[in-house]
Amino acid sequence: MRKRKYRLYLTAEEKRYFFNALLACRNSLISQGRYTDLVDEVMIKLQK
Repeated sequence: MRKRKYRLYLTAEEKRYFFNALLACRNSLISQGRYTDLVDEVMIKLQK
């Protein structure tokens, strides 16, 4: 069975807010020495 895909339609302001939240999460993971692969993927998809 295929996974369902969801789309978010965000304004430019919402994208910027979401991106900054992801960046803060990524920085937190880096400081803990954990992997950031998942956050990186979401950040790339958000920019497209």
